[in-house]
Amino acid sequence: MYYGGKRFKSWPGLKKQLEERLCAGLRGRVTYYLTYYRDVHDSYGRAAVRLDGEELARFSWHDGYIQEQDVYDEWKRTGEWDWDNAELKSRWNAEGVFCERDFLSAALRYLDLPIADALQSDDPLVRLFAILDRRAGSRTLQRISDFGEYLSYPDWLKQFYLLRLEIPQK
Repeated sequence: MYYGGKRFKSWPGLKKQLEERLCAGLRGRVTYYLTYYRDVHDSYGRAAVRLDGEELARFSWHDGYIQEQDVYDEWKRTGEWDWDNAELKSRWNAEGVFCERDFLSAALRYLDLPIADALQSDDPLVRLFAILDRRAGSRTLQRISDFGEYLSYPDWLKQFYLLRLEIPQK
């Protein structure tokens, strides 16, 4: 399958790749979820990141509609149809308004990035995957903690940094 110019064979295969990159303390505890409701108009979907079965972050078709409406409202106001509008992206980030397509696209980009680049990504979903990654070592985590940069992130993203910082390092 192709998504956002990237190729992957199946969601189970992609999920396995993502979960194999989890740090040892989160393997088996954090799971990624993605589904599409193919019998529903427009094949609505949803994605989630779960910890011990509880959804910590959700990404659904409904959020995609919120994004579309925001872009449409901005187009009516300015005459520009702009999905890269910095103001809208900032608001979506703060409110955690991401759809399952955003989740899938970020997962595919994350898998192609060195961990240092993923941790500094402008895409908060890429950073979400990166902070849970086993390649983010103890010195990197200590720097994240010392500088406290993650404290300015929205709560939906900050919870993943706090989770990773409290996991014992091996």
